[in-house]
Amino acid sequence: MAATPVWSVDPRTGKQREQVGHEATAREVDEAVRAAHATRGALADRTVRAAFLRAAADLLDGAAAEVIGAADAETALGAPRLTGELGRTTGQLRAFADAVDEGAYLDIRIDHADASLTPPRPELRRYKVPLGVVAVYAASNFPLAFSVPGGDTASALAAGCPVVVKAHPDHPATSALCGALLRRAAVAAGLPADVVAVVHGFDAGLELVRHPLVSAAGFTGSIRGGRALFDVAAARPVPIPFHGELGSLNPVVVTPAAAAERAEEIGGGLAGSVTLGVGQFCVKPGLALVPAGPDGDRLAEALAKALGETGPGVLLDHRMRDAFIAGVRERAALPGVDAPVTPGPGGEHTVTAGFLTVPAARLAGPGPHELLLEECFGPVTVLVRYEGQGEATALLDRLPGNLTATLHLSTAETEGGAAGGGAAGAAELVERVTALAGRVVVNGWPTGVAVAPAQHHGGPYPAATSHSTSVGGTAIERWLRPVAYQSVPDALLPAELREANPLGLPRRVTGG
Repeated sequence: MAATPVWSVDPRTGKQREQVGHEATAREVDEAVRAAHATRGALADRTVRAAFLRAAADLLDGAAAEVIGAADAETALGAPRLTGELGRTTGQLRAFADAVDEGAYLDIRIDHADASLTPPRPELRRYKVPLGVVAVYAASNFPLAFSVPGGDTASALAAGCPVVVKAHPDHPATSALCGALLRRAAVAAGLPADVVAVVHGFDAGLELVRHPLVSAAGFTGSIRGGRALFDVAAARPVPIPFHGELGSLNPVVVTPAAAAERAEEIGGGLAGSVTLGVGQFCVKPGLALVPAGPDGDRLAEALAKALGETGPGVLLDHRMRDAFIAGVRERAALPGVDAPVTPGPGGEHTVTAGFLTVPAARLAGPGPHELLLEECFGPVTVLVRYEGQGEATALLDRLPGNLTATLHLSTAETEGGAAGGGAAGAAELVERVTALAGRVVVNGWPTGVAVAPAQHHGGPYPAATSHSTSVGGTAIERWLRPVAYQSVPDALLPAELREANPLGLPRRVTGG
């Protein structure tokens, strides 16, 4: 049987650019996983791991023109956006190298034996060990930062886990190039190249999550695709952790006081957030609760003006373009839904941005309007016009889990937590949206996820399938498990846990 070719496609024209390779067979996936599994011992050296991550960052930066050119040709995201994304990618590789050097992620805890306690306490020493081979599923909308060299790969390697990446079909050439650079960096640091491997193909992705030597998986993509893989991971004879970032509506709530204070500013900011990256960010605000009345009207007018001045854009592929156009058409056809700026086809290969409006009462219960509470990938948002705080909070209570929730409050509400347009004050509103999102934003916009130790990029299902983060230093925790050693002689302990602390690692000792 002939191998299925993998083509790089130009989304600006829909034409094939080059054949990158072929879809991996079950045998080739097995070979890649087994080769990666064999490198675990080599990855155990923390110093070598840190050097590898820094070498990978240096090689990616050194090949910036080639990497950015390949990514732009396959995604149409543009050189400025991709330049920033590459900087983010190499920055997080170096940040994880620093985390490996520091060693705090090992969470070393030591409780010395104490016979005077009731019951007596034995000697206990605890730290975290890597899980094993990690399967990473690349994202369509971030060909670098959430794909082959992205945060899942960087954090897993930092934890000491080899990685096999299932490349996304929207940017196979970029994936192959970045995979080759990572493998070169591994060799330069004294590691086997097989600590990182890249495979292509839908079936390869299924084979990967089913493989008995794969110990965990990281995914960024759609609810449908992520849930299918999550179910496969759970149905294995030995289930594995599946850390999936799935769909998100990312609601925005504008209080009446905020609309009265700065309606035009909020409307323009919402337009910028909705159209950033042609609406293809996972944290794009897809639903905005805006008060009915003149102030809300001013906000909607500012939004319409800003969106009307936005030119057409190219989506990541023509399948997504078709889904966007069909999704908008279906939503706009619902009773009571208006389209002040109609999003849709802008040309043979482009789309235009826009927004829909609907009274909050239409979303008060089950029915066809629930479609408006599902993500529509692309440059569109839904303005829900609410009458009174009760309508707004009732709708928030109906929303599924989200990556983010954004509140736009007035100066008085932020300075004193005063009541915001009803019985619920600003503080209560913050508490309410905390229950449905992994990141709460006040008087800003959710697009743009800073890579920082305090960042959390996740949320209640379906935003994510676990409570971990895929961005920030604590993303490494997904690929580790704790082990406690009880009454083990010092000479038999891992070096990280020995009494003399020969590696100089941070540790908490006897409740310290």
